[in-house]
Amino acid sequence: MGKIEKLIKKLKSNPKDFTWNELKKLLTYYGYEELKKKGKTGGSRRRFVNDKKVLINLHEPHPQKIIKPYLIKIIIKHLNL
Repeated sequence: MGKIEKLIKKLKSNPKDFTWNELKKLLTYYGYEELKKKGKTGGSRRRFVNDKKVLINLHEPHPQKIIKPYLIKIIIKHLNL
């Protein structure tokens, strides 16, 4: 089983320790890229878009980089996993 398959399996299990970097890797695998922040006050809001112009708006967690459980459910539903 490859790294991406392991990440998908981990995400589907609704983990309490899924990190921001893991989520970015997974979104990149599914064809999303992070849009650059606009202005000086972009804050923690991050936007990802794919080639079909489907947009995902997320809040980058800080200071810990652990994804909230409600976001994991949204990502699972959005990616049809």
